[in-house]
Amino acid sequence: MKENGIKGKARRKYKATTYSDHDMPVAANVLNRNFTAERPGQKMVSDITYIPTDEGWLYLAGVMDLCGRKMVGVAMDSRMTKKLVMDALQDAINHTTDVNGCILHSDRGSQYCSKAYVEMAGKTGFTMSMSRKGNCWDNAPMESFWGTLKQEWLNEKHFRPRAEAKAAVFEYIWIFYNRQRIHSTNDYETPEEYYAARENLEKAAA
Repeated sequence: MKENGIKGKARRKYKATTYSDHDMPVAANVLNRNFTAERPGQKMVSDITYIPTDEGWLYLAGVMDLCGRKMVGVAMDSRMTKKLVMDALQDAINHTTDVNGCILHSDRGSQYCSKAYVEMAGKTGFTMSMSRKGNCWDNAPMESFWGTLKQEWLNEKHFRPRAEAKAAVFEYIWIFYNRQRIHSTNDYETPEEYYAARENLEKAAA
């Protein structure tokens, strides 16, 4: 590595985003690591991550449709609250034709177990699913996406105000990742291409 001028990347400082030591009800692991989805709005996974800025942490909540691994819901804020995950969920609802019966998977963090979030998910037709305690593999697609976002787009950047980080996240997710970045799980189509093709098949069959 030294001879070729190669240096390893240092790991970013870790910050916990899951507080699961609470007494709120927890949903069963309905998804059970079955990450395949034949149509849009069948299965979604969600999670929270964080981005450092000079103003402090920017918390990012995301919702991914497992059909095509397309990101359908995003919300960002300076605080990691239930409103953050509810805003991301509403964004996913706005970007999806039909979520009735959709499995909505997350970790068992307090935001996802909150009464307001659970009621919102139930009223809009979702079936709740949650990872086993401390098991990141139960939500592997979202964990993988966060890693890709940071390695490909964010880790080499220094953000001053949170607005700079928000703009970078917006550009990556809505312009590059969904529309331009091919994915091996999608037979090397972009998430948008794969998702749209399955959506059109659903419409044709209806």
